[in-house]
Amino acid sequence: MSKWDKEYLKLCEKILSEGKEVENRTGINTIKIPSYHFDFNLEEEFPVLTTKQLFFRQAILEMLWIYQVQSNDVRWLKERNVHIWDEWEIDENGIWKATQKVPGEDGKLKTVVVEKDFGKNYAHTIGTAYGYIVKKFGLIDRLIDAIKNNPNDRRMVMSLWQDDYLSTAVLPSCVWSSEWDVTDGKLNALVHQRSCDVPLGLPFNVTQYATLLTMLALTNDLKPGTLDWSIKDAHIYVNQVDGVKEQLRRMKELGDYPAPDLWINKDVKNFYDYDNSKDCKDVKILNYKHHGKINFPIAK
Repeated sequence: MSKWDKEYLKLCEKILSEGKEVENRTGINTIKIPSYHFDFNLEEEFPVLTTKQLFFRQAILEMLWIYQVQSNDVRWLKERNVHIWDEWEIDENGIWKATQKVPGEDGKLKTVVVEKDFGKNYAHTIGTAYGYIVKKFGLIDRLIDAIKNNPNDRRMVMSLWQDDYLSTAVLPSCVWSSEWDVTDGKLNALVHQRSCDVPLGLPFNVTQYATLLTMLALTNDLKPGTLDWSIKDAHIYVNQVDGVKEQLRRMKELGDYPAPDLWINKDVKNFYDYDNSKDCKDVKILNYKHHGKINFPIAK
């Protein structure tokens, strides 16, 4: 059956049973544990949750927006009916607003309307984050070059956390680093996430990086290998708890489905040639059975 469903729900149960409720900038408390780690062998299973629906097309287009298109422009996603970043889009006047909690003079969090002027140059973007950083530092190009020409390199690292660009990012990267290696003809990666919205973010992120790894492997005549995942601050927002409990109920009463299959067009020989249109024609999920959507609220 699905190893990923079992591992994911094990994490959810751990947070609900052992986690501590804390305040944060969004004004919606989280239940958190300090760290967590899991791993996959992608030759054995492709990780997509079955106890709730994962919107695969949207997930892969967001990943391509970051690593292939290397864009921070939210309009690119909207044109493809992907609305993951709508809440963080800087408006046409270069302004971004959100109701958040910030430390007061007494050290306690107080609710304020945060308004930040990024300038009109950043209108309709998320500022200097994610795809902006990938393009600025040539991260994916350097990685592909190392995989192809120096596969024993121990410096295959992509870091989306660049201090000089944090103040001009609407949301600094949550999944911020990845380390890669080639061993015995297989491409492997370790991914680190500084802050993890377990119900909303984690299912997307894991499937995205498993797909990215497979794409890079196939376009460099390698096999997909292992994916290790490291989390600091794994949390569930308190207004997400009911949805998590529903997913746990589904596992207990209905069980999970077999893991689906990833189909990638093997005729594509260059990462930049994968189709990134609305239809995402070169990447599909096959034999995907699931127990339906669960709505989780967004905190920003």
